[in-house]
Amino acid sequence: MIHITLGQMRYVNPDEDGLGRDHVGWDAHMDDAALFRANRGCWVLGERADREQYALLSFKNVVRQAIEIDRLVPVTGGRRAIEGRFLEAGHPVYDAYVGQDQPVAPARNPVTYFESSHAARDCGCGCGAPVTLGWFLTGHDQKALHDRVAKIGTVHQFIEWFDRTHTG
Repeated sequence: MIHITLGQMRYVNPDEDGLGRDHVGWDAHMDDAALFRANRGCWVLGERADREQYALLSFKNVVRQAIEIDRLVPVTGGRRAIEGRFLEAGHPVYDAYVGQDQPVAPARNPVTYFESSHAARDCGCGCGAPVTLGWFLTGHDQKALHDRVAKIGTVHQFIEWFDRTHTG
C-alpha cells in the first residue's frame, strides 16, 4: 500500500503545477473531494506503485484519507498522479486506517510503502491465494505464463500466434 505524508495546506502557482492546482496539502476545512483533488499528485512514485491498489494520505501522523487507485498517470517532471476515488466509511481499508495513527514510521520521503492484509488480491495465476505485494506469489507468474502457452501449443506455436495477433 502507498502511504503519503502531507504537509500543511499551501498555495501553489497553477501555471507551474503539473495538475493546475492552486493549493496542496492538508487543511481541516477540506471535504474528502477537495482533499483528493489537492493531493492526488504530483508524486515521485516508483515502480512498486504500479502494483498497489490503495493509497493513504496522512497529516501529523494520522491517516486522513484512503484512496482506491485505478491507475497512475504521468505529469510533469517525471512525477505521477493517482486516478481513482477516495473511500468512505464501510470500506475495509477506510475503516482500518482513516482516523487512526499512520501505519508507517515518519520518514524523510513523503512517499513510503507498506504491506497490508487489507490490500490483498488473488494471485494473478488463478490459484486463489492472497497476494499483498505485486500480482503473483513467487514463481506463479511463470506457472500462469506456461499454462497460457500450453493452450496454444508449443512455445514455438505460441510465439508464431503472438506475432500474428500482436500488431504493435
